[in-house]
Amino acid sequence: MSASGQTPLKVLVVDDEPLARENVRVLLAADPQVEVVGECTGLDAPPAIARLRPDILFLDIQMPDLDGFALLDLVGPAAVPAVVFVTAFDQYALHAFEVHALDYLLKPFTDARFKAALARAKSQAHSHRQGGLDASISALLQARQAPRSRFLIPGRDKNIVLEADQIDWIGAADYYVSLHCGGVSHLLRESMEEMERQLDPEQFVRVHRGTIVNLARVREVHPLFRGGCELKLTDGTMLKLSRDRRARFEARFALLGMRR
Repeated sequence: MSASGQTPLKVLVVDDEPLARENVRVLLAADPQVEVVGECTGLDAPPAIARLRPDILFLDIQMPDLDGFALLDLVGPAAVPAVVFVTAFDQYALHAFEVHALDYLLKPFTDARFKAALARAKSQAHSHRQGGLDASISALLQARQAPRSRFLIPGRDKNIVLEADQIDWIGAADYYVSLHCGGVSHLLRESMEEMERQLDPEQFVRVHRGTIVNLARVREVHPLFRGGCELKLTDGTMLKLSRDRRARFEARFALLGMRR
């Protein structure tokens, strides 16, 4: 509990350089209204965000294992806290703002510039806590949100970064979805509805209550009795296309053929 009687805001520092993380940590230590709950590199950040649930994220953009924008893409917009991007490249500033960073710090930055960015981040974090995020801004951000291009697959020994383009099809598996990629499947704790919402609708189409297919993998379409179809993928996999989803599939499939 801080001197103001409020619970300190939790901060996670993400940077591939230990000295850079230490510099941010030292500056944060001077503010009793925040608490550093962790620091890590880019690839370790998604599970750290899920575990620690920080209110503020200080995030380096250029990291060799996983850059800042790809990291946010993996985490998903719903789980992203208030963000301050830290970068040595000012051309990234506008992009940072578009993925709802409150501010950015251009290396090397002064203590005064850091304090100003932190103050704005604290204001945004409190807004999130109280449910006071402006509705029009939230709607604008959702409208500008690009489809997810990567997914982080948790493993026993290491996490796997999976490109959306690698996915052949997706099947429902109880509380999980199974991502099928070149004969290998990966489990991810998401619903089919959430996966359908996040993926590029021009590339992925839900063809059955429990199936989403990558249109680029469909090789043949076989009509069945009563209006349904079977889809044959490039690897030989056969999937059912339900009658009520056939029109949407055919429209999307035709558009894909026109773009080729």
